[in-house]
Amino acid sequence: MEKTVIDVLPHQAEFIQSSSTHTGLIGGYGSGKSFGGILKTAIMKLRYPGIPVAYYLPTYSLIKDIAFPRFTELLQNMGVAYELKTADHEIHTAYGKIIMRSLSNPERIVGYEVGYSCVDETDILPQPSMADAFSKIIARNRKLLPNGDKNKTDVVGTPEGFKWAYDYFVKNAKTNRSIIKAKTADNPYLPEGYIETLMESYTPQQLEAYLNGEFVNLTSGTVYHRFNRKVNHSERTVQANDVLHIGMDFNVTKMNAVVHVVDEKDKVRIKTAVDEIVNAYDTPEMIGLINEKFPNYKIIIYPDASGENRKSSGKSDIQLLKDAGFVVRKLSKNPFVKDRVNAVNLAFLDANGNTLYYCNTDKCPVYTEALEKQTYKNGEPDKLSGFDHITEAGGYFIYYDKKGVGSWGGSSTA
Repeated sequence: MEKTVIDVLPHQAEFIQSSSTHTGLIGGYGSGKSFGGILKTAIMKLRYPGIPVAYYLPTYSLIKDIAFPRFTELLQNMGVAYELKTADHEIHTAYGKIIMRSLSNPERIVGYEVGYSCVDETDILPQPSMADAFSKIIARNRKLLPNGDKNKTDVVGTPEGFKWAYDYFVKNAKTNRSIIKAKTADNPYLPEGYIETLMESYTPQQLEAYLNGEFVNLTSGTVYHRFNRKVNHSERTVQANDVLHIGMDFNVTKMNAVVHVVDEKDKVRIKTAVDEIVNAYDTPEMIGLINEKFPNYKIIIYPDASGENRKSSGKSDIQLLKDAGFVVRKLSKNPFVKDRVNAVNLAFLDANGNTLYYCNTDKCPVYTEALEKQTYKNGEPDKLSGFDHITEAGGYFIYYDKKGVGSWGGSSTA
């Protein structure tokens, strides 16, 4: 087979050549950490023909969207024939299997043995869940290797505060564990303007993690720390001919909705929360309250995606909203919590000091209190306080609006 030359960055080469039992390549977005993990996994497969290797991501959708295309492209470039077994989440080659499993389904991390494992996006899961999955991964990584070589389980990812990666590689550092840091700027192959776009999208503290790969506290204080009751207050109310954009969270007896209007100012979309509906019993009652409060308005709903599966009166909650004549715009699944929270914080005050999101604090007293008081607990927004339902409702609209609903794969149904 003709030799293939693949350019690697210094931190990728260090990761591939590491002799540690557990090596963590921790870097910013676009730093090449995932490619480093995929390349090392492929190299291990070729190094140990006939011995399976494993690659892990938080969800099977990420395996489909990220791992499958990147592995197959790499194998093609390396001149390695393969067969993609999508149903089994495996890639079969003449050198053996590359097995892929979801970290969110640790019960499926059973019934096989491998000689090498690599875990991607370690800090997306809550720390206890990641610890549980990692213990199961290590248990699978026991296939005897030739020449007395030791089994290795490596990880790659972007730090999300002081979570699993920090605990494993820094707080509980051991001689058989090593960590390699990578900055986004270390990758010269990124498209022009990529770093500048990140700098416009995240707070300075977040940029330490997402650009420089540093462990920093991303969950201190209140969740919506950029909201200011005075600065973000607006006297705007619902007016005739307004289109109402309603973010909605589904919970039996605790359904919440935040009503927004959008105004154009100097070609910039200014969003304002102008009303709220709290603690509706179920979707039919929520529909009745909306129709009673806002008759003859065009209503666009931005719902919790789980409403596609939940049912009230024999139909899914999403279908009930459509049957009521509302336009429904949704994602196939909810965004990651951190992405939704970040979108709301940056709307209140972006990196350039601009305010794009306001709230009529008189018309939205419950929403205002929740924005001010919701805090973090164990690295996640606290759900025991009761503030999460209405902030999630408002956040769905802001996140969807930032993404450009209707142009990025969400559904829009009248």
